[in-house]
Amino acid sequence: MNDRPSNRWLMPAIAALLAAAIFAIDTFSSLDMAIAVLYVVVVLLSASTSDRRGLLVVAGFCVALAVFSYVIMHSDDYDLAATMRCLVSLAAITVTTLLCLDNQYATQSLRSQAALLDLTHDAIFVRDIGGTITYWSLGAERLYGWTPAEAVGQNAIALLNTVFPVPLTNIRAELFETGRWEGELLHTCRDGRQVTVMSRWSLQRDERGRPLAAMETNSDISGRKHAEDALHQTRAELAHVTRVTTLGELTASIAHEVNQPLAAVVTNGEACLRWLGRAAPDIGEARASVERMIANGRRASEVVARLRALARRDEQDQAPVHVNEMIDEILPLLERERLMHAVTLELALAEGLPVILGDRVQLQQVVLNLALNAVQAMALVEEPRRRLTILTRTEERPDRRCLVIEIRDGGPGVPPENLPKLFNAFYSTKKDGMGMGLSISRSIVEAHGGRIAADGIEQGGMLFTVSLPTSLPPKEHAS
Repeated sequence: MNDRPSNRWLMPAIAALLAAAIFAIDTFSSLDMAIAVLYVVVVLLSASTSDRRGLLVVAGFCVALAVFSYVIMHSDDYDLAATMRCLVSLAAITVTTLLCLDNQYATQSLRSQAALLDLTHDAIFVRDIGGTITYWSLGAERLYGWTPAEAVGQNAIALLNTVFPVPLTNIRAELFETGRWEGELLHTCRDGRQVTVMSRWSLQRDERGRPLAAMETNSDISGRKHAEDALHQTRAELAHVTRVTTLGELTASIAHEVNQPLAAVVTNGEACLRWLGRAAPDIGEARASVERMIANGRRASEVVARLRALARRDEQDQAPVHVNEMIDEILPLLERERLMHAVTLELALAEGLPVILGDRVQLQQVVLNLALNAVQAMALVEEPRRRLTILTRTEERPDRRCLVIEIRDGGPGVPPENLPKLFNAFYSTKKDGMGMGLSISRSIVEAHGGRIAADGIEQGGMLFTVSLPTSLPPKEHAS
């Protein structure tokens, strides 16, 4: 900082002393030479420290000194040679001044363009073909920490300890072939901090097309890279949570589906022991209980097989299903729960129902789940209201004929605002419920092309309606 003022005054002082020396030699010496031509040196020295106006003043002063010296030396006699020497000196001073002014204008234009480059936040520097830095922007100083005086003249790769994504020879080949290259680089700053930059290289060629220099523009993307890494980590953690959640849903589904036939096995086992424990064992009833146990064990096996098929995305097992027979088969499974809660069963199964196509085990799971929910919901109401009604009927619709199963109970019901959430996974109105039964039931019914709905009853209780398409067309189109 202290050297700049001295340099600012040193060059003008030298120029002034040189001008005085030239004037003295030109005026008082007997040399027969165009000594005034040396004033161009004064102009050149002043061009580096003076602005446009100052340079014109210096040039005018030099012209005045040359003319004044000529007048002093030749005021009494006219010398053509001396006059020509004076005119040559004045022409040299004028031409030199014009060239210096033009150079000042070009330099000022370059400085203005460089100042525009300093306005950007990007780091910009220029290096020759050998990699030596020739220009270093203010943005580069802010990013990397080196000042222009420290960076210019250094090898860019060595200074920044650049790490390339591909071999440098490949990058140079692309740069020389297309004139451009773009990619991510890892640079080390002056304080040892590493930054990731998006780097763009542009090649400058001379008039013959030979590579001359390269301009490198670097944008700091370290923050974005850290955010991308954090996002990737979050996605990995979310995927893990999703896998755990899926595992939990599958576990809950298996537990829910398998629990019902296993409970029936226990019920029939207890019944078998009672028949055998009589004074005169009833072998027939015991045998029937064991047969039901075997049937429910097979049923549990079929449930697991269905879940495995679902996991493998197997095609659904479609077969004709007689709904009334299907309901009759699940009534023994309800017996234990129904007797435990003193629930009266009412059946209203319509005659001559058409068959439907579907998975018998899955549809039994739906009806059994709805009926068990109804029985358990009536545990806390007075006994006269503990009435479970299962109804079947057909319903004609414009596009198809449907078979309808209604399951009605006299329990406390569900608030109207909670009805839309009943079929959501993990939503349950029971304290110990898992919230999977109704969600699974809806999935099964919809997979069969049907619809399940829940409605409250004014007198108290709930009505669940399952509509399933039959394999027959509507009556008006039936032959």
